[in-house]
Amino acid sequence: MIRDARTRAAAWLAAALLGTAALGGCASAPKPAPRALACPAPAPCPACPVCPVTRPEPPPAPPLAPASFAELPGWADDDLTEVWDAFLRSCRALRMRDAWVAACGKAAELAERPTSAAIRAHLEANFAPYRATNPDGTTEGRVTGYYEPLLAGSRERRPPFVHPLYAPPDDLLVIDLAGVAPETRHLRLRGRVEGRRVVPYYTRAEIERGQAPVVGKEIVWVDDPIEAFFLQIQGSGRVRLPSGELLRIGYADQNGHPYASIGRYLVDQGELALEQASMQGIQAWARANPARVAELLNQNPSYVFFRELPPGDPADGLNALTAERGPPGALGVPLTAGRSIAVDRRFIPLGAPVYLATTQPNSDVPLARLVMAQDTGGAIRGPVRADFFWGTGRDAGRLAGRMRQTGRMWVLLPLGFPLPADGAR
Repeated sequence: MIRDARTRAAAWLAAALLGTAALGGCASAPKPAPRALACPAPAPCPACPVCPVTRPEPPPAPPLAPASFAELPGWADDDLTEVWDAFLRSCRALRMRDAWVAACGKAAELAERPTSAAIRAHLEANFAPYRATNPDGTTEGRVTGYYEPLLAGSRERRPPFVHPLYAPPDDLLVIDLAGVAPETRHLRLRGRVEGRRVVPYYTRAEIERGQAPVVGKEIVWVDDPIEAFFLQIQGSGRVRLPSGELLRIGYADQNGHPYASIGRYLVDQGELALEQASMQGIQAWARANPARVAELLNQNPSYVFFRELPPGDPADGLNALTAERGPPGALGVPLTAGRSIAVDRRFIPLGAPVYLATTQPNSDVPLARLVMAQDTGGAIRGPVRADFFWGTGRDAGRLAGRMRQTGRMWVLLPLGFPLPADGAR
């Protein structure tokens, strides 16, 4: 009995266990015997960002790098007799500077009208070429054009001559800080006194509204406000009076405000396409929109004041009204059409020969020749930057207005010329 009971109990227990196993999906399984807890595996370290290696920026390239005459494209083909008179004028302006005495002295020993080959031999024997280079090491830059406008005007205000060209006003201050801050030796601040303070001088719009004391400073009155505006951009020009007399007008001073492009303004306003924003395009827009001319011109706060240039010595050509000899540039000598350029004198010594390799206006036709750095301009900034002087009058204006080319430059300096590390002169 007892054995049977045990047998039945065992059978019942086995059946119970089997039933439990069958219900395992719904009932919890017996807990396993406790065992020692293991430390969890450490989490992987997060990937640290790899910081870029900080390298110091390379120093800017020197603005003038030694080169060779073999680099100059078309050097052997340039007719150097066309630039010789301009070269001699530079020498006359530089003759008292030690670095130029020997090279200019030897130039004076050549024949009165030397051949192109003789001029080339003189330059190669007495000058060394330096490649103009941008701070980033590139050697291409912008080449624009300028000219000497010819306007119609009168000494007296009478229609249609109602737009004045002013001499500098008496309250315009020119502040030179080079004595206390030598690094500003190329800078001149303009302003006026207001109480005990020096404040910026009047803008173009304020001058046109009569806020500046310019009454009585009129040199001449002209008939076209757009032509007067472009005369300010060019810096000098000629005015033909009703009698036929020609006046030469030159740059005297400026109000100290930076130049702002009215062509860019017209493009931004949707008035002109970018390719139309040349001098001719702006003039055409102004003729078609006379009521908006003042609005347009006042977008440029810069204003230029002039002086009348007296007749000069015809033998030297300074201020002489001839077709061949242009207005005096910043060097103080007459510019030569097609052979004078404006440069940034911080990098290119004023008066130096420069070999320019660019193209004709709006074309791919090469324009490679020796020119003379005889002028400067407020918009001419950087080592590889030039403004090409095309001459006087309407045809020169058309060429200048279309010129916005890319070019390279080589500066010819006398052997032994002291070249500052920063290129400044």
